[in-house]
Amino acid sequence: MSRVPLTRRSFLFGSAAAGTLLGIGYVSSAPAAESRSPNEKLNIGIIGVGGRGAANMAGVVGENIVALCDVDERHLAKAAEKYPAARKYIDFRKMIDEGKDIDAVVISTTEHTHAPAALRAMRLGKHVYCEKPLAHTVQEARLMRETCISAKVATQHGTQIHAGENYRRVVELVRAGAIGPVREAHVWCDRVGPGGDRPPAQEPPPYLHWDLWLGPAPQRPYSPGYLGGCLAWDKFWDFGNGTLGDMGSHLIDLPFWALELKYPATVEAEGDPPKPHPETNPHWLIARWQHEKRGDGPHQQAVTVIWYDGRKRPPVPRDYDLSKWSIGVVFVGDDGMLVADYSKHVLLPEDKFKDYKRPPRSIPPSPGHYREWIAACRGGPPAQCNFEYAGWLIEHNLLGNVAYRVGKKLQWDATGLKAANAPEADRYIRKEYRPGWEIA
Repeated sequence: MSRVPLTRRSFLFGSAAAGTLLGIGYVSSAPAAESRSPNEKLNIGIIGVGGRGAANMAGVVGENIVALCDVDERHLAKAAEKYPAARKYIDFRKMIDEGKDIDAVVISTTEHTHAPAALRAMRLGKHVYCEKPLAHTVQEARLMRETCISAKVATQHGTQIHAGENYRRVVELVRAGAIGPVREAHVWCDRVGPGGDRPPAQEPPPYLHWDLWLGPAPQRPYSPGYLGGCLAWDKFWDFGNGTLGDMGSHLIDLPFWALELKYPATVEAEGDPPKPHPETNPHWLIARWQHEKRGDGPHQQAVTVIWYDGRKRPPVPRDYDLSKWSIGVVFVGDDGMLVADYSKHVLLPEDKFKDYKRPPRSIPPSPGHYREWIAACRGGPPAQCNFEYAGWLIEHNLLGNVAYRVGKKLQWDATGLKAANAPEADRYIRKEYRPGWEIA
């Protein structure tokens, strides 16, 4: 393995990123592995090159794109026009196994194939960028977290909003005690779930490798109703986790970061229909995670995180119109409230905080969501949403769906990775994989 030379430019960049990581109050215990590319450019393989894959590929465009993989040959051909020298694959397993020259992979596939691809790559010492949500099951989220630590590779989760300035200012306000100790965090997204059965079966088109698209999921006939982005396949339990799994990655990230959360003590959920459909997510879902007191500090008290989707809204705040906020987070503190979305935030009641002196900025700007990861791959400090952090976040979020599908308040045993009071939850915490796609 060739060591990347430490230039003045890379030293300065790494130092700035290190300061950023210290600012968020979370530093990975796993040092990033070094790049194997002696010219300081990473050799990257792209898994999923259409849709989000094209956007993520553009985020690493300054590196060497040496391999492209997609089960849709139309997407593959279009990406190959831009990178004609890159090897082309339809099966990411083959790309990863054969890619001795590949330093890192970017994964932008359907949710149910994130872990099979990422775990395979990390176990071979390759750095990984993975779109959100990190995993399809609670067990997968835990394995992703543990594997990134043991493999000592650089990772980044596709929660791009975490790199924005607005989230940093909200975290600073919460941690500075602007609204006092926070007891509740209400998080919502207006997206409505589908409900319903499987779409009608058809013959797959000649350009689509349907069996590879299914990957680890149970065999089923093709239908175009499964394709078309996350708003299509994410409706189905076999492939996704609905609005909570998707948008919760971005929105619950804010209270998770600001309140320094990890695993909950209990989880419960309700939705419509009240009895979970075997195929699809509910039209709406409300989930509640109770986090126990974590220490004696001013912001380490017990806190409840509550999620709402399907146009359900929090009952707070009073005398403030949330109708213009289609997504958001409300922090409820002893001394006030803070409402935020991706790009804006407001302290409430507004009259009380009109002369409030904001705390000094303690979290430096991100050098860029993708640049954080590239720097980590080259031996710099960990990216801010590395899998060690994101593993806790996604494990936490997906437990909301588990509680809904079981229909019971779960007592969560994080050490044993099980619901202590509901052994029937295990079938949703873990899952079976088709032969050839196993992750263990």
